[in-house]
Order: sequence, then C-alpha cells, then structure tokens
Amino acid sequence: MHQHNLFTTMRSLNLAEGCKGTQVYAPPPPHPQQQQPGSNNNNATGGVGDKFLQHLQDHLRVNSIRSKSSRTYPQQSNVAVSPDSLLPLGLPLTDLLEPRIDPSLKFPDLVDEMARVHRRIATSDRSEKSGAYLEQCAVFRGLSDPKLFRRSLRSSRQHAADVHAKVVLSSWLRFERREDELIGTTSMDCCGRILECPKSTLVPGYHPETVYDPCLCSSGSSSIINDVSECSTSEEEEVDYDMSFCIGDEEVRCVRYKIASLSRPFKAMLYGGFNEMKRGTINFTHNGISVEGMRAAEIFSRTNRLLGHDFPPHVVLELLKLANRFCCDELKSACDEHLARLVTTLEEAMLLIEYGLEEAAYLLVAACLQVFLRELPSSMHNPNVIKIFCSVEGRERLASLGHASFKLYFFLSQIAMEDDMKSNTTVMILERLVECAVESWEKQLACHQLGVVMLERKEYKDAQRWFNTAVEAGHLYSLVGVARSKFKRDHRYSAYKIINSLMSDHVPTGWMHQERSLYCSGKEKLLDLDTATELDPTLTFPYKFRAVALVEENQFGAAISELNKILGFKASPDCLEMRAWISIGKEDYEGALKDIRALLTLEPNFMMFNGKIHADHMVELLRPLAQQRSQADCWMQLFDHWSTVDDIGSLAVVHDMLANDPGNSLLRFRQSLLLLRLNCQKAAMRCLRLARNHSKLKHERLVYEGWILYDTGHREEALAKAEESISTQRSFEAFFLKAYALADSTLDPKSAEYVIQLLEEALRCPSDALRKGQALNNLGSVYVDCDKLDLAGDCYTNALNIKHTRAHQGLARVYHLKNQRKAAYDEMTKLIEKAQNNASAYEKRSEYCDREMAQADLSLATQLDPLRTYPYRYRAAVLMDDHKENEAIEELSRAISFKPDLQLLHLRAAFYDSMGEGVSAIKDCEAALCIDPGHTDTLELYHKAREANATDQK
Repeated sequence: MHQHNLFTTMRSLNLAEGCKGTQVYAPPPPHPQQQQPGSNNNNATGGVGDKFLQHLQDHLRVNSIRSKSSRTYPQQSNVAVSPDSLLPLGLPLTDLLEPRIDPSLKFPDLVDEMARVHRRIATSDRSEKSGAYLEQCAVFRGLSDPKLFRRSLRSSRQHAADVHAKVVLSSWLRFERREDELIGTTSMDCCGRILECPKSTLVPGYHPETVYDPCLCSSGSSSIINDVSECSTSEEEEVDYDMSFCIGDEEVRCVRYKIASLSRPFKAMLYGGFNEMKRGTINFTHNGISVEGMRAAEIFSRTNRLLGHDFPPHVVLELLKLANRFCCDELKSACDEHLARLVTTLEEAMLLIEYGLEEAAYLLVAACLQVFLRELPSSMHNPNVIKIFCSVEGRERLASLGHASFKLYFFLSQIAMEDDMKSNTTVMILERLVECAVESWEKQLACHQLGVVMLERKEYKDAQRWFNTAVEAGHLYSLVGVARSKFKRDHRYSAYKIINSLMSDHVPTGWMHQERSLYCSGKEKLLDLDTATELDPTLTFPYKFRAVALVEENQFGAAISELNKILGFKASPDCLEMRAWISIGKEDYEGALKDIRALLTLEPNFMMFNGKIHADHMVELLRPLAQQRSQADCWMQLFDHWSTVDDIGSLAVVHDMLANDPGNSLLRFRQSLLLLRLNCQKAAMRCLRLARNHSKLKHERLVYEGWILYDTGHREEALAKAEESISTQRSFEAFFLKAYALADSTLDPKSAEYVIQLLEEALRCPSDALRKGQALNNLGSVYVDCDKLDLAGDCYTNALNIKHTRAHQGLARVYHLKNQRKAAYDEMTKLIEKAQNNASAYEKRSEYCDREMAQADLSLATQLDPLRTYPYRYRAAVLMDDHKENEAIEELSRAISFKPDLQLLHLRAAFYDSMGEGVSAIKDCEAALCIDPGHTDTLELYHKAREANATDQK
C-alpha cells in the first residue's frame, strides 16, 4: 500500500514540523545555435573566445573616440518634471531621522564579552558545549561577518547530543543557505553530511567527531527488511501458541510468556493471579485495539521489531496507544521510531504531530518539528503550525516532551523578525522565547528583542518594560531602548540622563554618542554625531543626519559628498536611499536612478520615503528622465564601470539589464559576484540562487550550486559540484570554481601546478573579457607564489590589455619582487588614477615607498575605508618601534572598538605581552581565539602569556 493511501486511511480513523573573482563581465559569446548567418559553427571552443576578445577590444578602441551620447538613445529632456512631483512627501527632515535599535546583543566592551564566551566554551563539559556555542552565535549575530555566526552554529550542532537540539540546529543551518528557494529541492533533501542529514538528526547521542562524515541515508535497506520478513514468516510456522485474545468475533492467537514479556502490567495480568491467568481466551474487545493491531502486537512480542513487517501507519498508531496503556516501553520506542521515519511532508507532519503529542512520542514529535522547521519560512504562514509554536498551550504541550527550548524559539524569532517585525506572530514567538529563557544571556536577548518589536509597533510602555527587564538581566545596550521609549513618550530629559549616566559609567562608544545626540540639539548634537563617527565610522545615522542638515541649508552637493564617505566602503541600503532622495531634489535623476537600482539589488522589496513608496515604483517614474540604453549599450557601460572600479554603478547597470532579461542566469551570477565584493553576502546568495533557478543548462546549475556551497563553508561539496560540471561539459566557470576552491588553502608545489593547469583550462574555454581578466589575474597570483615572476608578469599584462584594472596591483607586486620598487610604485599610481574606489590601492602603494609617504598613503586609505585593518597595524608597529607603546595600543584599540579583527587582536595581545601586561594580553588572545580557535600564532602567544601570568602570581 502506498504511503499516501495509508495516510488517507488514517484520516478516516477516529483515533485521537581572498575574494573570489567578484566582478562583472562583458556579454558572453553567443550560443552556437544563436550565431548569426555566415558565422563559423565549427569554432565552438577557444577560437570563439579569442575572436570575441579581439572583437571586444576593437569595439572599445572605436568607442573610445565616440561621444557618450552616440552610444545611447537621446535623453528625454523635453519631459517637464519637477522634483515636487517625484517627491510627494518632500525632502527628508532631520527632525524625523532616528537610528534603528539593533535587535542583537551589543556590549560596551565586545572584546571582554568574546573573551568570556571563549573561556566558557573551553571549560564547559560536553553536556554544556552546544549551549556555549549557541551563546557565541548570539554574540556573533550582531557582527557584520555572517561566516562567524554560521561557524558557531555548526559547532553548536556538532556538539548537540539530544535529538531535539540536533533537529533545531540542523534545520537552522539549512535555513541559513535558504535552500527552500532552490527550485527542484524538497525540505527533506539531504546535503550528504551527517551534520544536516534529516535522518541522522533523529539518532540520539554525542558524536562530535563524525558529524562532518558522509551520511548513510542514501544507502538502501530493502534487502534487510525482506530478510526480516522472510525470517518472521518462517518462525510463525513453528510457533507454539497457548492462548488467544478475542476482539469482537475474531481471535488472535498468542504465546502467553511472549505477551507477558512486553510489560509488567501484561505480566501481572497473565501470571499474577488474575482471572485471565486461568483462561485460554481473553476478551480484549474494549481496549481500543483492532484485530489487525493485536496481530501486530503479537508479532512484535516474538520478533521484538516492527521494521520489515510492513505495518500500515494506522496499525502502528494503535500499537502506540496500546503501548502507552500497558506501559510497554520497548513497543512504544519501536512505534515511535517507526512513525518518525514516515514523516516527510508538511501534510503528514500536521497529521501525525497531534498523535505524537497525545501519546508522548518523543521521536515522532521531533520528526514532525523537523519538517516544520525545514519548511521555513513558508510554514510560518500555516495557521496550524503557528498555533503549535505560538500559543501558550502549544508551547506547554511541546515542553511536556522536551521539545520547547530556547534554541527552538531563538531560531523562530530570527525568521519572524525578518519576515515582519510588527506582526502578532512575531510578538507571540518572542513571548515564548522569554518563557524558555533560563541563562542570563538568554533573558537578555529575549527581552531585548521583544522590546525592539514593541518599539516598532509603537507600544512604548511595553517596550520600556521589556528593555528594563533586559537591563536587569545584564544587557546594558538595552538602556538605549529604555531611553528611546521614554523619548517617544515625551520624556526627553529623562532619556538624556539615562544615556549620559551610561557614558559616565563606561568607556563611551560610538553607539552611545549616537543615541545621546537624539536628546540634545544644536552644536552639542553635531558634536555627539561627529564623535560617534570618529569612534565608529560604520554607523550610518550620523552621515545621514549631517547630509539632511546640509539639504536643509540648500547644500545638495555637500550632502551628497557626506553620504559618499560611507558609501565608499559600506553599501548601506538606507544611505543609498538617502542619496537617491537628495539626488531627486537636486534634479540629478540619472544619479537617483543608479542608487535606487543598486538599492533594489540589495533589498528587492525596499520601501522608500519612510516606507511609503516601493523602490520599484520610483524606478518607473525616473526611467523616462534618464538616458535610455539598449542592452548592448548597457554591456559597454558595465565594462566602463568595472574598469573604473565603480561597484555601485555596476550593480545599477546589471539591474537595468535584468529588467529587460529577468531570466538571464549569467547576469544573476555576475550580480552575485559584485555583491560579494561589496561584502553583501546575504544579497549575493539570493542572486546565486536565482542564477541557479533560471539556468536551463545542467553544467551551469552545478557551478552555481557549487558557489553556494563554497560561500557557506562547504568547500569539499563545492569541489564535487565543479568536477560533476566539468564531466558534464567543460566550461570556463567550472574550471574557475575548481581552481578557486583548491587555492583556498596553502598550496604545496604540486597543488599549485594543478591549480595553474585548471586556470589554463579555464582560459581555453569560451568566456568574456572581464571574466578572463579575473582568471589571468588569479593565474598571475599563483605564478608569483611559485616564484615564476616572468610568467606572472605576462598574465597581469594580458589582463590589463583587456581592461582588468586590478591587475595593476599584481604587476606592481612582480616589480617589487624583482627589486624594481619605483616601477611598482608607479604601477599602483596608475590603479589609483583609474579606480573610483581606491582605498586598497593606496594601502598597497604604501608598501613601495618610504615611511613618510607610506604614512600619507595609509592615512588616506583609512579615511576612504576605515574598515581596512592593515593601516592601523602598520601605524601601531611604527609607534612600537619608536617606543611609544601606549600610542600603539591606542591606535589598535581605535579600530578594534568597531571591528574586532583577528589580526588586530593578535597584534595588540603581542604588544601587551611585550609590555608585561599579561592579563590584557590573555584577554585579547581569548577574544581572537573566539574568532578563530585554531589560529596558531595566537595559541602560542596565549599559552606563553598564561604561563608567564601564572609564574608572576606565584
């Protein structure tokens, strides 16, 4: 009987879930079947690519002497449109601006918190290890690097021992890859590793050393089942029955001592002096079990297994009820495990979870929960699932079986807040999260998040109450929420005092100054905002406020320049929106359209102007006012933006092209590469998934799946996808993926030669100029590592010949290694002159000049991109050489305060150690090991500092 029919039957019963080549490219070569008449169809390999490259270079030479307007359609300048018609809500006002409160945990001293978490992980026993890593997840959630969060989540799953924790954490890992968005996949598909295998999660036990091994779910077990069936049949012929159970008019023959062995109640009934002991036939009609169910119980009493007997689900459910009624532990366990194996769809899970909860079947409920969780986020909109997760009764029923945990509601809360911050569902899930919170950090997070949601819903009294509770639990950042809630209720001075007191008690941070600026005015407000930017240049609100203040003074150009400062190193959607908003007021419709297109690439559903107008609608309004370009013109414009390292402009062009060709998987892929270079990983993964879904060719889909796996930390699986793609069809992208994934480790000479071969194979395959430029650039880097400088120089020169601007940096490195320092400096100067975003070029050029010039270049690099850590480390090292230890520590601390980078922490720890400040050195080492527990240099320094500190204490 098919499973679908079995579940249909059940419903009728009344029985009680380095940066990869991140660039954009010129148009790909036409498919052989799409070549123009007269083209040579035999040149389907490298010849086509070479001809295309030559054609593209010729096209560039011709177009370099054309005016820009000759490549575009005439601008519709005769359309009379005023900024007022495009800005029905007017220009932004400073009085309406305020920063959003981060729903994640945030600390006055993040380094201290990271060090504490590392110590907890290092000292916890195996029963606490998973929870310790989950706390680390909560700390990393507020940082900009999603890889840290995913690594901690994998570690938490690795050390999980009980089934519930494995189900939740495995489902969460799957959700982080958003595999639900991949067409052709199902929620119960297995990734091939025990870590996320839906069948392995249902096996209890602590096995941290095997979670990354391949799982066995794909191996067949039908032969075993058949053997069991045959064995039990042969046994049945030899059974010596000595009693019967009468159910209605039918009898089920049994072996008395076998039935008695099922449980103590059965043993007492059959051997304990009751009347049934003397009877050969016992009436069992009114015990809620059918003849078919009793026969199954009889078989289990002899074989001690259900597997292999092909019992229908409704019969197993009857056995489960019987097991509960008569305390048959082994039978219940077998039924539980058997039913758990059957749950594969949301429909089945919804049906079976009620039975599982009623009959206290732990594994069955776990299997149903697993389906619900692996179906997220769509299952979050199922009212029956919501009732189970969100209601007080539902949580209590789950808790009775050990399936209502903080980790479960932590996972659900992240999805609910992302889906709709203000919804009732989000509130109910967070209320359940608070109820499950036990540890201090759990209470801090749960109450703080609930406060943030209440603030968004404008329920300020409740928001203040929850923020206060979080503060009482130890989360000082929630004082920002307390102050904001008071401010919203017109208690401005009270809010000011709260933040002022916080700043008096702790070393002031950027977010403290930012928050205090809301509650003061005039020069004091601007001073706080400037200090906030100085302490934490990644905060977007100060830039936006200063820009809008300039607009109010009618200084539109200065306002745009202010926003350019942060958009030069951080692709922030709210800053892109603000720049577009101001550009419309300035009547720079081309610039506004560019920013809105880039914004939609980051967040496709973005609502502009305080959430009043969809960004897509603004594109339609602005498009007639900007230059109209054909698809070919867009490709050339894309080439120009890439050559000048204008990533925002490149994103805008690709978005424009996708509007005309939304199913173009190559464009989606290139869009994802651009986003990765801008450190927008979430948006990049979405574009990769779209590229995979739109691709009609198997070998292309495999490449995109490989990049998805690689970018989410699954290197071996990515290599397997690349090899499968190559075996299907040799292509540039497949060879490039394989070479890149292999090069993501220290290469020995043999491995380096293999990577070179792969990149050479990639270059023989058809591709476009910009993509080949990246391959040439990567090949040059491998040659440099192999000390083949002449070959490397050739690669970089060839890349520059096809406008791969970044190859200047590689060529400069070759000159430097050849002791041609002046040539290296000049090469980097060329890159600085060409690149729009050139902070990295200034940083690299500093290596090829004297100290004074290097200091100037690095100062400019920090000004352009304060997130680059090398300049801070260089300046700190210079200060240490000059015996200015305190100034060196301050230089590093300045960067660590907003970017707790591994290298910065290690260097500061080394400085502390050299100064004899062992406690500070140990703390920095622990914070660095929280980021990378396997960092060799830090481990050595850590052990050295601890030994020295222990000696000093003696």
